[in-house]
Amino acid sequence: MATQTLAQRAQVGRAARKQVPRASQSELQIAADRDPIGLLEEQARSRVPELVPIRYGRMLVSPFAFLRGAAIVMAHDLVDTPVAGLSAQLCGDAHLANFGGFASPERDLVFDLNDFDETLPGPFEWDVKRLATSFEVAGRERGFADGERSGPVLAVTRTYRQAMHRFAAVGDLDVWYSRLDAGLITARLSEYHDRKAQKTFQKRAAKAQTRDRMRALAKLTERVDGKPRLISDPPLIVPLRELVEDEAVRAELQGKLRHTFGRYLETIPRDLRTLLEGFEYADLARKVVGVGSVGTRCWVLLLFGRDEQDPLFLQIKEADTSVLEPLVGRSRFGNHGRRVVEGQRLMQAASDIFLGWVRTDITLDGEVRDFYFRQLWDWKASADLDTIRPEGLAGYAEACGWTLARAHARSGDRFAISAYLGKGDSFDRAIAAFATAYADLNERDHDALAQAVKAGRIKATEGV
Repeated sequence: MATQTLAQRAQVGRAARKQVPRASQSELQIAADRDPIGLLEEQARSRVPELVPIRYGRMLVSPFAFLRGAAIVMAHDLVDTPVAGLSAQLCGDAHLANFGGFASPERDLVFDLNDFDETLPGPFEWDVKRLATSFEVAGRERGFADGERSGPVLAVTRTYRQAMHRFAAVGDLDVWYSRLDAGLITARLSEYHDRKAQKTFQKRAAKAQTRDRMRALAKLTERVDGKPRLISDPPLIVPLRELVEDEAVRAELQGKLRHTFGRYLETIPRDLRTLLEGFEYADLARKVVGVGSVGTRCWVLLLFGRDEQDPLFLQIKEADTSVLEPLVGRSRFGNHGRRVVEGQRLMQAASDIFLGWVRTDITLDGEVRDFYFRQLWDWKASADLDTIRPEGLAGYAEACGWTLARAHARSGDRFAISAYLGKGDSFDRAIAAFATAYADLNERDHDALAQAVKAGRIKATEGV
């Protein structure tokens, strides 16, 4: 098969402008039979029933929280929006809260996307629209005026477009090695003269480097029969010893867990297998995480290496069908855990060394499900959205826009995407208009959730 020249690939993008004008990216078609609450209810059917009300309670907090938990709703709304026919590996949930700092394998604090539960290949615009919308909604949450909100939203799209141009101008390896160190976020906030946000991020970055396995040992364990075990804090953290009181059944599950752990080891590099084979099982607990993920089966596995001062905390998180799958087609990977891991490795500049996947029936209800493994509490940092000013939010938006462009450039045709975006701001302004329209829709959806709770259609547990 002949390989297209760079000029031919760019021409694909320019030709797409005629089929799908960039100005048309502002369009938002609302289906007559649209039912956002119904979509959330449908998604909840496969989740732990007693935890689902916590998810709704967290989404009720604000329109910003609702948007964060409603990736499935926005995905179904995006399917009828114009697309240029240019695909990339999508995050699927490119909400600004899913960007932040974390530890690289070299123990540097890097800034990147950090949630890939919905990842699949799809139209590049979908990630851009969700990211821009999240900044519009964040600005409303902070009470910013229209002009103050437009700055961060346009910063997302402008930086995405400009970064894609730069990635199209360099070699493949240059794209692959590109990454954003968290220290540059501080510099960006300084450039935008939001000193409070700059100092807050610096403090959070410094604190993040203490939020490691030793911090987790102090915060998440207690002595039980003289041994360190995971704490009990129901319904957020419930140890296996409380979920399964029968000792014989619990022992059987622990045996299955060891077998499952062995199969997980087959999905990580051999040198890491050698490392993990030296760790011993200590405890397991179910843990509630996030907003949109609440109700999925998520476990914390506590292991010890040399002694009780050498802990390792692994998160074992259920990987269900991506919200994008009914819209763009099934994943090439038969295991959803592998779908998440492969997508994360493709989109991130530096990924958790313990990423792996498994299929198991250790789910308490006997059903076979897919899971992925990752390290828990490995340096997490983010901007303080409760205090950030419009200028600081614009600086943060640039970091997120650049990061998303880099992620898409690694998998999509950056030459075609860059050519489609062009040098003017037509695409930027169209996405900003879409973000405003969708933020209005999101507010109505948040109100619909509140009404559904009030009417007794669904149950929400608030403050948890």
